[in-house]
Amino acid sequence: MFTHITVGANDVEASRKFYDAALGALGHAPGAGPDPKGRYWWRTDRGAFAVGAPIDGEPACHANGGTIGFGARNADAVQAFHDAGVAAGGTAIEDPPGERNGPFGTLVLAYLRDPSGNKVCAVHRPG
Repeated sequence: MFTHITVGANDVEASRKFYDAALGALGHAPGAGPDPKGRYWWRTDRGAFAVGAPIDGEPACHANGGTIGFGARNADAVQAFHDAGVAAGGTAIEDPPGERNGPFGTLVLAYLRDPSGNKVCAVHRPG
């Protein structure tokens, strides 16, 4: 459904380090860049994610109510995403990483705020 997602950052280098660590824990290579607009990109065969300063020159801010979910191979990868993200300047939020049961079945989740306040999570769907 999506081709790419881009989030803004006021400290692009801090955000790059965070995403290199957190997404690296999910098996992704470090972000490529910066591109001519100063953005770093993490690409897969199914889509891309980028972080950079807003092109309009205004300060970056997070989407209140917005969350970006990254797929994880297994529950250990969810925990690794959380641990690497916190170690790289992210903030743990909501419940501790682990299994949740809800309307979408059982999920293993970990939620973080990146250095710019964007809400991200790692998601594994067991079975």
